[in-house]
Amino acid sequence: MLRQRVITALILLPMILGPILWFPTPALFVFLSAVGLIAAWEWTALMGLTQTASRAAYLGLIALLLAGAGFLEVHFALGYAVLMVGALWWGMALSLVAGYPINFKYRPWGLVRFSLAGVVMIVPAVLGLAMLHGSLSGLERPGYNGIARLFFMFAMVWMADIGAYFAGRRFGKRKLAPDVSPGKTIEGAIGGFIASMSMVAAAPWVFGFGRFDWLPLLLLCALVVVASVIGDLTESLFKRHRGVKDSGTLLPGHGGILDRIDSVLAAAPVLALGLVLLGI
Repeated sequence: MLRQRVITALILLPMILGPILWFPTPALFVFLSAVGLIAAWEWTALMGLTQTASRAAYLGLIALLLAGAGFLEVHFALGYAVLMVGALWWGMALSLVAGYPINFKYRPWGLVRFSLAGVVMIVPAVLGLAMLHGSLSGLERPGYNGIARLFFMFAMVWMADIGAYFAGRRFGKRKLAPDVSPGKTIEGAIGGFIASMSMVAAAPWVFGFGRFDWLPLLLLCALVVVASVIGDLTESLFKRHRGVKDSGTLLPGHGGILDRIDSVLAAAPVLALGLVLLGI
């Protein structure tokens, strides 16, 4: 299994790095939208949709909303409003995780709620990633700042995940959310947070000294790391609710696309919105 995971990761890495390094932001937005549509297809299974026509119709809705989000950002600079919707959703998702399974037992989710959840998970995240990269209205190749922002966000998420894994194995005793993800521990979450924030200390070097007060940026990054954990737990909640181990089988050894990007879905809109508000 480990060998299969490593091979899949090595194949995926250039497929991710290439667009980030070489695509202008509008092209990257299209690429990310395609990834988002794959995630939306997997989400339709977690929704309980089984008919191809119904699943395809939902993909059409997501595609339309992605195009609308890009239009709002390019023509009206209202991308921050879409990001705010996404950030608010992840705040609400924390209450879902904390109250599971009692909340789902007494207030079962229907098709409408599942549909809206998929929209606010995917659309703001795709737009947030693109806005971190650069301007959707320009065709120039990305500069250092946009590329650095994206890699910085990925590094935060990956360090939180890696740190949680090793800290959980070494020190983990108390369950973080036993009804949602029994393998995660409070000690692991703390270890992941410390590992990620240790990397975040490099923020002044990434974004440049003297341009802003970097203490608010560190506080924002702490919020982003917490959001990434919520994203991971939220997807675990929906998989447990549906009774499946993985969201899909597209990535050998890794499961589905949603299984790989659940933390990024939460981190991207929070970081992008925070940077807008901080004027960075």
